[in-house]
Amino acid sequence: MRRAGLRARVVQIYRANPRIAFLGAGYISFEFAHVSRRAGAQATIIGRGKPLQHFEQDLVTRLADHTGSLGIELRLDTEVTGLEKRGGGYRLRLDAQGRRETIDADLVIHGGGRVPNTEDLDLRAADVATEPDGGVRVNEFLQSVTNPCVYAAGDAAAAPGSQPLTPVAGYEEAIVASNLLKGNARRPDYRGIPSVVFTVPPLAGVGLTESEAREEEELDLRVNIQDTSDWYSNRRVAETCAMFKVVIDDKADRIVGAHLLGPHADEVINLFALAIRSGVPATDLRHLLYAYPTSGSDVPYMI
Repeated sequence: MRRAGLRARVVQIYRANPRIAFLGAGYISFEFAHVSRRAGAQATIIGRGKPLQHFEQDLVTRLADHTGSLGIELRLDTEVTGLEKRGGGYRLRLDAQGRRETIDADLVIHGGGRVPNTEDLDLRAADVATEPDGGVRVNEFLQSVTNPCVYAAGDAAAAPGSQPLTPVAGYEEAIVASNLLKGNARRPDYRGIPSVVFTVPPLAGVGLTESEAREEEELDLRVNIQDTSDWYSNRRVAETCAMFKVVIDDKADRIVGAHLLGPHADEVINLFALAIRSGVPATDLRHLLYAYPTSGSDVPYMI
């Protein structure tokens, strides 16, 4: 009942604000634009550059096209230069590559990301060095590089290789607690961390994108990419937006990147994350006996 009540409240908010502008073309804007559109709102996503920059761009292009087909307007390469209250709503001033425009909205949502909330902590007084965005500069133990008494985790830590994700923050917090109580012994391992955009359908990725993998000269790359809208797992739920790209190092027989778009991509990506993080050979993943019919049983055909 509590979850049903929350969903009803979200729908009520969107219906009360029929025109919603989302600032930023990241996963927050995409997710809430999909929700609001299905609740009957007119949604517009405004982004300064490429959408969902950290995801495999071939799949992002497909999702962006699908998003537009749902009636969500995508205004990319566009910067918001002003925002003013107009009656019961707002007027946004835009600069679209030198072309000045205005749009009106009943609700404006900032979905352009977040920065560490460290500005009011006066970290300089404690000799705690930070990056320009406010993240604490840390070593491999998540310990401040300038004040060994201070540790940081989650969004507050500028840890190389980390990602601003809830499970990563919890993982880092456990490492910090252990290092504080037992001495520096644990280091974070950021291999095989999946990330998901919870649109409909969801977009998921883990490991390297194709372009990132091609920068690694020692890899013997094989890239599998296919539209899967005609696969049974997608046809049975009438989903026409479905695709995958899997990047494999044939010489080492390992998955180096997997990118999925379609129903249950948010669950299936965990199998690829396990393979990357635990070193499961690609051959083993391909020959595993999967429950059928499930979305997981599609994995062998992606490898």
